[in-house]
Formats: sequence, structure tokens, C-alpha cells
Amino acid sequence: MIRERKLSHLEICLKKPVSFRNISTGFDDIFLIHNSLPEFDLEDIDLQVEFFGHKFNAPIIISAMTGGSELSYKVNRALALAAERLGIGMGVGSQRIALERPELSYTFSIVRESAPNIFVMGNIGAAQFSLKYGLDEAFKAVEMVDADALAVHLNPLQEAVQPEGEPFYDGVLEKLKLLSSSLKVPIIAKETGSGISGEVAAKLEKVGVSGVDVGGAGGTSWAAVEYYRSLEAGDLSHASLAELFWDWGIPTAISICEVSFHTNLPIIATGGVRSGIDIAKALALGASLAGIALPLLKPAVENGVKGVLSYLERLINELKVAMFLVGARRIADLKRIPLIIGGFTGNWLKLRGISLEEYARRGGKL
Repeated sequence: MIRERKLSHLEICLKKPVSFRNISTGFDDIFLIHNSLPEFDLEDIDLQVEFFGHKFNAPIIISAMTGGSELSYKVNRALALAAERLGIGMGVGSQRIALERPELSYTFSIVRESAPNIFVMGNIGAAQFSLKYGLDEAFKAVEMVDADALAVHLNPLQEAVQPEGEPFYDGVLEKLKLLSSSLKVPIIAKETGSGISGEVAAKLEKVGVSGVDVGGAGGTSWAAVEYYRSLEAGDLSHASLAELFWDWGIPTAISICEVSFHTNLPIIATGGVRSGIDIAKALALGASLAGIALPLLKPAVENGVKGVLSYLERLINELKVAMFLVGARRIADLKRIPLIIGGFTGNWLKLRGISLEEYARRGGKL
């Protein structure tokens, strides 16, 4: 049952329009100030960063997508080979299916086999920890992919609208506290498309979580994915519910600001990141890395590693040009450039008491 569901998710993401319809990432409200006098050459730009002690050649991570099927194996292999070639990071999809059906673990372990040197992030759902999972499952997930960190994905919206959903979150914070104090690798709390508020981020920091992947609104809507699944199954009740919540969430740019304002946690910016300019804006707002998922799926399926490399190399070049045009020679310099935040994003932040003046003066971390 889980295997068929995972394959259905992949096929829907490949064939159907699953992006948010009426909510954007908020990046269009972020304005970088053009610098006519960069005082260095484009070729001098250095994109290298460190994240939890690991060197990245560019501040990019391939975000969690899939696992548990032969198609997932092929996708994960292509993604991992590209990540290894470029020296960036990668997260795997939910490993629950392989924990319950170990014969499918090869669809995940191929990532480390194909990319022995990169930062790899494992992945288990928060709902599973609420129900029955504990340290044993966490250890197995880390071991399966020789992970450098473990993501615990927060997907209450998807669980609530999915016909087979498990909307159980009682005791999750305590489980996160246990994991954070017991595992040798960092625990990263990861939303899956609805964003993380400042208040939630503060709770996560308090229990020892090491980082946050905001998974903001504006990219893939998992309510949309479940809408199509329910519609195909003739389950009109769940389809109606999922459609209602299609555009639910905190936009990505806003979520970065919320987490950055309320905590000192490293931030991965995911959710609708589609260009090098988006990456530059995310980093300038306070993120450490930017994550890409859906745009890499079709290139991986249709053209394998070559297609993934082509897409990522374009993003990297766009990021370099954006940095050149704001006078940021290194990634750390992006944290100091001035920003203008307007529109819906600016209004949201004002109402939430987040200082736009600080961003206007110097950008990045408040």
C-alpha cells in the first residue's frame, strides 16, 4: 500500500500541476539593491560554504523527494551522481517504507553508494515518531544511507487530507528532544510545503533540534498531490478537503524571516526556489542553504544525471551573476547586503513585529 502511494506521488508530480495556485513564495517581494561597482571580477566569486562541518561547493541541497520503487531508485541515483559531481548535498525521501520493508532499502542506499563524499540527510516523518517509532528506527534510517543528518519531516496538512493519513502529532516534541540528545548526527526539522513559524521554530530550538528546513508555501502543494490521488480513487470527500487547503501555508521567504528572527538555528530554504536569484534572496534573508526538489524530478527521469547537472549548473551560474550584481564576493557577504522587503511579505513581517529596517540596513540575520 505504501509502495503504491509513493509511486503515485511521483507520477502525479511528473504529470499534474501541483504548485500553489494563489500564494507565491514571497521572493518577488524581496528586492536586492543593484551594485554598479562590485570591485571584483565575476570569476572571483566563491560559492563555498560549510554546513554542520561539511564543505559544499555551492549553497545548494537537493531536497527530499522519493524512495521505495524502481523509478525512485533511478531518480535517486541520478540525483546523487549529480550532487557528487557538483559537491553539494542531498536529502532522501521518507524512509518509512524501507524501515517497514527492508528489501526496498536499496532505493535509498543508492544515494550514498553513488555519492560517497557529499552531505546526505536521512528522513522520517514526525507522525511515525508520534505513533510508534523511536531511537531504533532513527538509528536504522541513519545507517541505511550513512546519513550526516536526520530530517524529521513535519507534514500535518498532508496527513490530515490524505485518505490513508496519520494526523498524529501528540508527543512529537518530546521525541525530537530524545532524538536530538541521543543521535550522533544533527536533527533537522523539515516542513513539506506549509512553512514553519517563528513560534514553532523557537520550540524546536528549545528541545535541541540542530536546524530547520522551512519547506515554505509557494512551491509544491502536497494538498494538491493528495487532491489528485483522491480524485482518481473516486474519493470526492477527501478530494474536496484537499482542494480547500491547496494554498495553505506560510510563504517561503516569510518563513525564513520568521525562523531567523526567533532563533539562531541554521536554515535550509525550500519551497518554490526556482532560480539563482531566489537562492541569493533566501541566503540574504538568513538561510544557510537553498533546497531544490520538484524541478529536478523531470530532468532526472527523462535525462538522468545529465539532465540534473544541466539544471543545477544553470542555477549556480545564475547565483554567481546575482552575487556579482549586489557586490557579494562570498556567500557570507550576502548576509550583509541591504534588502528592501515590500508587498504582502513586508506587511506580514510588520504585523509580526519583524524589523524591516534591519534588513534595509544590512540584510540577513537580525
